[in-house]
Amino acid sequence: MHISRIAYTAIGLLFVGLGVLGAALPVLPTTPFLIVAAGCFAKSSPRLHQMLLANRVFGPLIRDWQTHRSIPKRGKRIALVSMVLACAWSCHVLQSYFWGALVIGLIAGPFIFIWRLPITENLDIHD
Repeated sequence: MHISRIAYTAIGLLFVGLGVLGAALPVLPTTPFLIVAAGCFAKSSPRLHQMLLANRVFGPLIRDWQTHRSIPKRGKRIALVSMVLACAWSCHVLQSYFWGALVIGLIAGPFIFIWRLPITENLDIHD
């Protein structure tokens, strides 16, 4: 049990780091990494979980996901546009049909997942 708490905390910290990088780099997503981190902290460290939820920038995104399994319209739009632009740029730079198809194939799953997520503004939220 003790080892799993340490592992969850370490994985949570890793994903917070990736989320922070994602906030600065357009090719890395932020919200999915922070959602994974919140899940890890919920199982390992209530203090770190609360700190993440209390963050004024990322806290609302995580709470929306945990409560309603939804993301804000603006966040969804930014994620999808960023994915399309990163994919297009990668295909342009790679200049190979094989590598371009691989990039498109790898991004298709996450793109469809985000596309299908409900939007927070469309929900009846009275929390």
